[in-house]
Amino acid sequence: MRITTWNINSIRSRMGIVERFLQEVQPDILCLQEIKCLNDQFPSKLFTKLGYEHQAINGQKAYHGVATVARAPFVKTSIHDFCGRGDARHISVTLENGTILHNFYVPAGGDDPDPITNDKFAHKLAFVDEMAQFFSRKSKQSHIIVGDLNIAPLEHDVWSHKQLLKVVSHTPVEVEKLQLLMKKGKFVDVMRRLVPEDEKLYTWWSYRAKDWRASNRGRRLDHIWVTPPLEARAVAGGRPALHIHDGARDWVKPSDHAPVTLDFGPA
Repeated sequence: MRITTWNINSIRSRMGIVERFLQEVQPDILCLQEIKCLNDQFPSKLFTKLGYEHQAINGQKAYHGVATVARAPFVKTSIHDFCGRGDARHISVTLENGTILHNFYVPAGGDDPDPITNDKFAHKLAFVDEMAQFFSRKSKQSHIIVGDLNIAPLEHDVWSHKQLLKVVSHTPVEVEKLQLLMKKGKFVDVMRRLVPEDEKLYTWWSYRAKDWRASNRGRRLDHIWVTPPLEARAVAGGRPALHIHDGARDWVKPSDHAPVTLDFGPA
């Protein structure tokens, strides 16, 4: 089973590169974040034409939105409204083998890392707290979390640990809450199981850089986690089973996130 997660930053603006990606990589399941459209505006017919007729969409006009498309049917689709704000930031699908695949877009949190003065940051912290509560009793079940979690937790998940300690996405309070979520759900950070923690690993590069590859000021904001029942399958292929498609960052009208793909081993 090949799963890709990708913050596409507007599906209607970037369907061209999505089509190219699907033709080249051919994942079994593609999880998209920031689709930025309502459900009836999602390019369902194009995905069906490409072989992804099974679709679960939680859209929102101009903002947020997540979608999961697949070659094989889903048994069930579910949406949880974290923090009760009506934002389209989560959708889950139950696969035919019983695994529940969660697709998340965690709030970015704005620029000021102070929950008292910045409601966006307060929302982000509350969102992650609620995720921890949601998954606290599910570790014995087969769950996968993928998506843009908007937090780069480890020192080498950012281009400069010291310079980003006070920058939203790498602040100690965000990292602490993300680690608590991982602990309560007993999640395995698959990317860091396959790539040593002392090795730089990024999935996002700002649009502001004139030459993003030369400056390489990246962050690992996109994640793939599994609960213990799926750990063996998730790491069975070793490092070659994980791919960050940074080449897509050079395509015409790219997202600022690269797609991330994991090949799961057989059940």
